[in-house]
Amino acid sequence: MYKIVLSIVAILLITGFASPREAGAENTAISTRVVYSGNLDGELEPCGCSEAGDLGGILRRASKIAELRKEWPQLFLISSGGLLANASPRDRLKSEYILKGLSAMRYDAVGLQWRDLSYGTAFLDVAPLPWTASNWNGDGVPRQRDIRHGEVEMAFFAWLTPEDSPFRKMKGSHQMVIDDPKPLQRALTEADRKGKLTVLSTTLPLEQAKALFDLKAVDILITKSAYEEYGKPRQEGKTVVLQPGSRGMRLGMLDLEIDERGDIGSWKHRVIPLPNSVPDAPFLKEWYEEYNAKVKAAYLASVEEKKRRQSGQSPYTGADACRDCHQAAYDKWLETPHSRAFARLEEVGKSFDPDCIACHTVGFERPGGYIDSRLTMHLMDVQCESCHGPGRKHMEAKGKEPTPHAHWPREKICRQCHTQPHSPQFDLNSYWPRIAH
Repeated sequence: MYKIVLSIVAILLITGFASPREAGAENTAISTRVVYSGNLDGELEPCGCSEAGDLGGILRRASKIAELRKEWPQLFLISSGGLLANASPRDRLKSEYILKGLSAMRYDAVGLQWRDLSYGTAFLDVAPLPWTASNWNGDGVPRQRDIRHGEVEMAFFAWLTPEDSPFRKMKGSHQMVIDDPKPLQRALTEADRKGKLTVLSTTLPLEQAKALFDLKAVDILITKSAYEEYGKPRQEGKTVVLQPGSRGMRLGMLDLEIDERGDIGSWKHRVIPLPNSVPDAPFLKEWYEEYNAKVKAAYLASVEEKKRRQSGQSPYTGADACRDCHQAAYDKWLETPHSRAFARLEEVGKSFDPDCIACHTVGFERPGGYIDSRLTMHLMDVQCESCHGPGRKHMEAKGKEPTPHAHWPREKICRQCHTQPHSPQFDLNSYWPRIAH
């Protein structure tokens, strides 16, 4: 026994207590972690009007990522892109601050989607982000991102689907991407041959991605984002297939064991929600204050413009004018949160944000509708005309002319504001009794 112990000690001394991988042993796995997301879709922060919809936001995401990095400093942080939106004039300012906010989180790689080019390629320079488009036609966007954290090197690729380009129909427009997937396939194969963890980000569903690419060279495939909820991950051969959720409400986390060939040996997946119990990131406090200040300044400028353009009599009267003939309905309204909707905005510091004001006032951004709390105080809150439409003609006709929405079904009336993003659990049968009149 004594001789056996001496032999073991001698072997350990000779090898320098080397790890099995360093000593050339087989089947030695390296652990790593990938945190991923996709399709923020212009959501800088959640609406917060309902508990079910109060998920996500840049401030919470930054806080959670900092927490995860503290647990695992060498994690990979990637996104399939789709960060921006261009649905309203306000989205440009919001997009600017989304880029700045994500830049502060130190992403390793971000796939470029067509929606990210809504304001042109120059707009992407607002803040440094590691954009990637592996079939980009030219040198403007890197085709591959190689990132090393610890013992693992990742090669990140992103396919910008040519058929989805909104620019192709523009006369004389430059072909921004290469249609042929073969160069990307060769790059994937080469990265895989070198033992890198290969990640391919697409906006394609799985079956289309499989038809376009040989997944034998892909360790992780990110497919088209699902709406809000993350899809269930699966394995296709050696490839782990991930489907992010949208609107930034959650993060996905993949813990991996990488074998000696650089392939994924085993993996565990978790979806991390971002409810209001996740604190705001302190290091983004100045960023958020600056954003709100610019939103407020833009709103006040629009108020002045609306004052200059205001003329004639408003088609809206305010709830007090309805009371004379509809006292019971008015009294019921006073008991509901609708009658205090604007105060709620003031409590959370959003009484200057047009995206919030629209559903907490009457007729905002419509002729004669709410402008600001001084000039149009009588149109604050969710009032009768928020649901039934402008009431002046109805009032002047002493009720003989119906309100504009008189023939609308209740569902349509409520859905003006109770949309899926703002009120995901809305159900007419359970909501209507709260305001029945």
